[in-house]
Formats: sequence, structure tokens, C-alpha cells
Amino acid sequence: MDIEEIKKEAESIQAYLNITVSENADEMSERIAILMSYMSRSGEMLALAKKALRSKKTHEINKTIVSIAKSARLSATVQNALLDSICEEESFLVDWIERINRGCVHQIDGLRSLLSYEKEEMRLTKTGY
Repeated sequence: MDIEEIKKEAESIQAYLNITVSENADEMSERIAILMSYMSRSGEMLALAKKALRSKKTHEINKTIVSIAKSARLSATVQNALLDSICEEESFLVDWIERINRGCVHQIDGLRSLLSYEKEEMRLTKTGY
């Protein structure tokens, strides 16, 4: 899976995370199930994005940084800053997918709270239990 495929899938999951859920308990339960699979998938995507980032950094160190460092005698801090700027897109993808993963966790927690509230409301009004 290449970076563009990971980005496309991340966009799809992000679009789902941006949807506001209704007060329907069945919809909340279904959303929790979907979010759990997205949470698992985004964990795998995060690992793939980190692998791509490490690969790019290794490639750039071998190709660019070493030659610049030899000729310009750059400090380690400057070399790391240069490497981070070269790998900006990969770093962004890692950060984004990590936020997607955490977003799934937070939404699941929130939905569980909403479901508990709905169950308690039904119990109190004696319409559901």
C-alpha cells in the first residue's frame, strides 16, 4: 500500500468521523461497531505511514543529508531539521492517522455515554425496559 492509497483511505475515515450522530440508539450502536473497525484499521495505517516515513528518512539521509553534511559541516540539529522538512508530507500523514485513531477512540467513548443516557431515560420513562 503506497502513501496515496493510505491518504485516500484516511480521507474516507475522516469524512465518517466528521458526521454528527443522531439520538437514535440503534444508529449509535451501529456507529460504535463501525468505529471499532476504523480504529483497528487506522492503527494498521499508522504503522504503514510510520514505515513509509522511516523509509523516506533513510533514503534522504543516504542521498541528501550525508552529501550536504560533508560539504557544509552541518550540526546534528540542522541535519534533523533538514530531514524533517524533506519528510514533511510523510510526517503529516503519520500525525493525521494518529489523530484519526484517537478520534475513533473518543467518539466510541462519547457514543457509549450517549447510549447509557438513552437507556437510563427509557428506564425512567418506562418505555424501553
